[in-house]
Amino acid sequence: MDTVVLIGKLNFFSGDSKYDLLCKEELIELKDIFSVKLKRRCFASGHGTLLGITLFICLKKEQNKLKDSTLDLINLSEDHCNIWFRQLKKILAGFSNRPKSLKIFLNPQSHKKEATQIYSEKVEPLLKIAGIKTDVTITEYEGHALSLLKECELQGFDGVVCVGGDGSASEVAHALLLRAQQSAGLETDRILTPARAQLPLGVIPAGKGVATALLNGPSPSILPPSPVFLPDLDSAIIQGHIQPVDVCTFSTTGKLLRFGFSAMFGFGGRTLALAEKHRWMSPTQRRDFAVIKALAKLKPEDCEISFLPFNSSPDLQERRAQGSPKSDGNDQWQMIQGQFLNVSIMAIPCLCSVAPRGLAPDTRLNNGSMALIIARNTSRPEFIKHLKRYASVKNQFNFPFVETYTVEEVKVYPRNKTSAHSLEEEDQPHETASENSFPWNVDGDLMEVTSEVHVKLHPRLINLYGESMEEMNDSKVTCNCL
Repeated sequence: MDTVVLIGKLNFFSGDSKYDLLCKEELIELKDIFSVKLKRRCFASGHGTLLGITLFICLKKEQNKLKDSTLDLINLSEDHCNIWFRQLKKILAGFSNRPKSLKIFLNPQSHKKEATQIYSEKVEPLLKIAGIKTDVTITEYEGHALSLLKECELQGFDGVVCVGGDGSASEVAHALLLRAQQSAGLETDRILTPARAQLPLGVIPAGKGVATALLNGPSPSILPPSPVFLPDLDSAIIQGHIQPVDVCTFSTTGKLLRFGFSAMFGFGGRTLALAEKHRWMSPTQRRDFAVIKALAKLKPEDCEISFLPFNSSPDLQERRAQGSPKSDGNDQWQMIQGQFLNVSIMAIPCLCSVAPRGLAPDTRLNNGSMALIIARNTSRPEFIKHLKRYASVKNQFNFPFVETYTVEEVKVYPRNKTSAHSLEEEDQPHETASENSFPWNVDGDLMEVTSEVHVKLHPRLINLYGESMEEMNDSKVTCNCL
């Protein structure tokens, strides 16, 4: 079909595979248009005068951020406007990747209980303009979305969207993956090769630590970010931008604990455990309190860490990306042991405002590898220097006590006889905790484990609504430790 329609100085082209709008010297591709409406001037009598049509556009602006805007095409001809309107609607309907119906989970407690307002004022209007049907469920407690997603009917939905903070995003991602295992007939407590999530996940940020990066996280940077996935994510969802992302399984003694994207053991886990025990404080107060107290009582964990180095063979990575089991016998595990202040395991870069280049800057969303970052025992001032370095352009790993590895699997064996809880129990004897459990910070959620933890990466296990990480982060960190 070849059609050219002229309205004012704006030409409409439609060819075999590409459609464009040309306005003077500006070119707008129709893939950037997410809706078209007839524009009328309405009167009190209810009648309106046709003015033209309005295009709703999402374009990349400064710093590669998505920005929605409108373009009014003025024409008083009813026939001309109807031709444009019908033709544009037909073309937009041809973008099969765009969702038509979404299941939405909204956490009203996120970010000073502002998530509901954020959704109603900023998100819902755009979804309505795009003609996307929604089914909204307001979650009432932690774990509510997880329990609902195990049973609710998702047939007829093109995707699942979470409106909330970091914890909400992690919970919904975990629930979608658990549901995929059940649908595939796999045992959800022992999984060797997980099934991929059947629907893409979108996250509308509504938490304090979620704002401006592709993958955001809470402040301070020593608390590992959770997988919240895009700025202006409502526009990315509407346009159906899909980004596959690697996911990790966390298990102990062969039993699956959860799916996740990032984890910290040692200082990061202790800090979160302290913060969770003081939830009566405001979020900012308890984070600051937990960081200061954990630094004041800084002590290393006696650990044995085994890891499988990343094998970058293209053929092997392609087989793993397709879900095939390992077929080579050359995998060689390595082991280190000693006193460690912090152990970070991250399958995503974990960009955030306090770590603009990421907690794991050389990791990508779906390259089949994780970053293992180990801070060995050192003095408190040196460790604080390491933490502060995340916020600067300097290399945060350029310390003699910091080691980095690119890995596919990690096993952490704590060898301390007493858990980290004992420090806090001295001050609060009325609180009970397992004496032999060790706190892990997995995507900003506290996970207490009594024995070793096995972390294994699974390539491209879930699809997210979002842009490519490479487009959002052009610069690479130079690191002589990697």
